[in-house]
Parts: sequence; C-alpha cells; structure tokens
Amino acid sequence: MSDLIKRKSVIKVKNYLNNYDKKINLIVLDNTARTAIDAANSLNTKVGSIVKSLLFKDVQNNYYLCLVSGDKYVSLDKITNLVNETIIKASADECKEFTGFSIGGVSPIALDNKPKSIFIDNNLSKYKKVFAAAGHPYVVFGLSYLELCDITNGIEDNITE
Repeated sequence: MSDLIKRKSVIKVKNYLNNYDKKINLIVLDNTARTAIDAANSLNTKVGSIVKSLLFKDVQNNYYLCLVSGDKYVSLDKITNLVNETIIKASADECKEFTGFSIGGVSPIALDNKPKSIFIDNNLSKYKKVFAAAGHPYVVFGLSYLELCDITNGIEDNITE
C-alpha cells in the first residue's frame, strides 16, 4: 500500500498540502474510499464528515467544483441559481481531464485546472474534522472545515437538497 503515496496524483496533493500546512498528513487506507460510505467505514467516522468532490459545468464549459458532505446530495437548482447558468454534472472523462484526478480520488486541491468557482456545502461545518480524497481511492487527508474553506478558497453555501 505504501506504493500508493508514490503515485503522481497523490504526490501532487501531498506537495500542495505541504505548501499549506506540513502537519496535514496523508492517510493510506486498507479499504477503498471510492464512495463516501466506503471512506467513512474505512476511517470509522460519520459519512457526513467525508468531502465529496463533484465537478459540474455550464453550457459554456465553465467548471464548478462542489465539495459536499458525504451524506448529502448536490442541488443542481441551487448551483444553477448561484452561477446564473444551467449546470450539469461533468462526465468521468471531463472530470479526469479538468481536475487531473479520476472519479473516486478527486481531491479538492491540487487541481490541474482552476474551476470558475468552488462551492462548499456548509453541512460540513458540523464536523470537527473532514476527510477528502488525496488523488487515489485509497488515500485521503483530514483537516478542519475552516482549513478546507481556506485551502480551497471555496464559497460556503447551502448547495444540497
């Protein structure tokens, strides 16, 4: 499993974290964190403390990253209203090409391209620590909600159904 931290996508996240705060460590899991439920089970934490990084786009191909509590669902209507554009979910290929990460390991940081906006589900604020993917389905990192807001420059809002 330690070979996972040598993967290019994971190294990219680790370097980004090191530039932000060297105390934030990567966590290599024994089981997959491909879904929020898997991640919560692997970390023995609540599903709501898992950060789902979901990519959406508008008709002009502007991309928006939504960081959503693992026990919630994004409201396309709320995102559409926030950006004044109709929003659809990006495909797996578009996600990989835009973020540099495959679905199941999309990190909220160290993205290959900068989204037009990053929206953060304020439901995540209920948790002392939240956990996000670090470029691979078996690697995550934990940080506080405020650190997540700071490191991503995200906009906090009610973006869930």
